[in-house]
Amino acid sequence: MRSEGRIAMSMSQIRTRFAPSPTGYLHIGGLRTALYAWLFARKNNGAFILRIEDTDTGREVAGAKDVIFSTLRQTGLNYDEGPDVGGAFGPYIQSERAHIYKDHAEMLVKCGAAYRCFCTKERLADERAKAEAKGEAYTYDKHCLSLPDDEIQRRINAGEPYVIRQNILRTGETTYTDAVFGDITVPNADLDDNVLLKADGMPTYNLANVVDDHLMGISHVIRGVEYLSSTPKYNHLYRAFGWEIPAYIHLPVVMKDKQRKLSKRHGDASFDDFIKKGYLKEALINYIALLGWSPGNDQEIFTLDELTAAFSIEGLSKSSAIFDVDKLTWMNAQYIRALTKKDFIDRAMPYFKEAGVEAFDLELIADIMQPRLERLDEIPGKLEFLKEMPEYDLSLFTHKRMKTDAAAALPVLEQARALLEAQSDYSLDSLKEALLTLTEKLGIKNGQLLWPLRVAITGTEVTPGGAVEAACLLGKTDTLQRLDLSIRKLEETKNG
Repeated sequence: MRSEGRIAMSMSQIRTRFAPSPTGYLHIGGLRTALYAWLFARKNNGAFILRIEDTDTGREVAGAKDVIFSTLRQTGLNYDEGPDVGGAFGPYIQSERAHIYKDHAEMLVKCGAAYRCFCTKERLADERAKAEAKGEAYTYDKHCLSLPDDEIQRRINAGEPYVIRQNILRTGETTYTDAVFGDITVPNADLDDNVLLKADGMPTYNLANVVDDHLMGISHVIRGVEYLSSTPKYNHLYRAFGWEIPAYIHLPVVMKDKQRKLSKRHGDASFDDFIKKGYLKEALINYIALLGWSPGNDQEIFTLDELTAAFSIEGLSKSSAIFDVDKLTWMNAQYIRALTKKDFIDRAMPYFKEAGVEAFDLELIADIMQPRLERLDEIPGKLEFLKEMPEYDLSLFTHKRMKTDAAAALPVLEQARALLEAQSDYSLDSLKEALLTLTEKLGIKNGQLLWPLRVAITGTEVTPGGAVEAACLLGKTDTLQRLDLSIRKLEETKNG
C-alpha cells in the first residue's frame, strides 16, 4: 500500500496546536514546539490551540496542567482555545474524550483498518524475547487478526480483556511530505500494528492525536522529529477514516551537547527552573526561538512581535540544535540591561528581599548592579556584604598587581577615613572624585587605595562595582564604622 501525504493548505483557517502531557514542568523542547506553533499561527492570522494529552495517567504529575497554563500565559503564548478558555471543539483534555476515541476505534474495526487483540502480556513478552534472540526488531505477528467473529464475541461476553490494534499491510511503502525534511518514505513492513485503544478503554497517542487533530480542525501539525518515522501509520488512519491529511512540520532535536538530547526525563532544566535561576522570560523565549530556526540575517535580539513578523518555515533547520547556556546567559544580560530602572527593580525585588536589602536605596543599587548582572539570582550573593560585615582574612588586602598588602593598606585607609568623614556629599560621582584626588595627593595608583578600601568596608574582594559603589551603598555612617573596625584590625596585627 502506498499513500501520498500532502500539505493541507485548502483549509479556510490555519490552526496549530500544542499538545503536552502533564508530566511535570514545561520542558525547553516542549516550550520551543509551543512557540513555533504559536508563531506560525499568529504569522498567518490563524488559531493556536492548547490540548492536554493525559491518557497516560500513570505518568501524570499533580498540578502539571496548571503549570502548562501559567507558563504559556507568562511567556505571552496565549491560546485561542483550550481547557481553561473553552472553544468550539472541546473538551480539550483527552481523558474527557474517551467515548470519542472508543467510537472511532470501533469505526476502524468495522472497516478492517483495526482489529481486536486478546493476546496476554505473557505471550507478547515471549514473542518479543524470541525476536530479540534472533537479533530481529519485534513487530506484532497479527495473531488475532483472523479470529472468527463468533469467537471474538464469545471472548468479549466472557469479559476477556482486549485491545484494539491498527491493521497495517506489510507490503509496499508509505510516503508523505514534511515541510522541513521533504519527502519521507517508510516501508510498511517497518510499521507495527500498534495498539490504538487500550484494555481500559483509553486511547494511545497513535489514535488520539489523529482523531483530535481532525476533529479540532488542525491544519498544520508541528511536533518533534521523533515522530517523523511514525507519521506514516497515522496517515493510514487518516485514509481509513477518509479524512484530509494535515501539513506536517517536524522540528529538529534540542541537544544538551553533541551526544545527549535535552530531556526532562534526565533532569534537564525546565522553563520554571531557568526563571528561578534569574533568567528573564523574554530572554528565554528569544533564545529558544533560535534553537533550530534562523531569521536569515545576523539579528539575535527579538521581541515576540518581531519574532512573529520574521518567522517562517523556510528558516527551520534539519540539524539538531545545542542548548548553549552560556549564550542564553549572554542574551539574558542584554535583556536585563535594556530594562527600565523601574522594571528592573520590580523584577529584582524578590532577590532584594532575599538579600535583605529592600530598605536600602534600590535606585542606587539598580544604577550599580543593572549594567553588571547576567542573571537576577546573582543579586543576593553580590549584596551579602550590605547586611553585615563578614569576618575576613587580612590576606585579602594583598594584591600583587596593585602592589599592596595589609601593611601598605593601613596608612592609606587612615587617609581615606579622614577624607570620607569630612565628605558631605556621598553621591557616587562626588565620592569617586574625592577618592581619586586623594590618590593623586598620596602619589599612588588608584588601585592602591580603592582595593584596600573595598576589602576594609565589605570584607570581600567581589562586589557590584568597586570601593566607591560599596561606600555609596553603605552610606557614610556604616562606611566609617566598618573602616574603623578594619583599621583596628590592621593596627592590632601591626603591633602584635
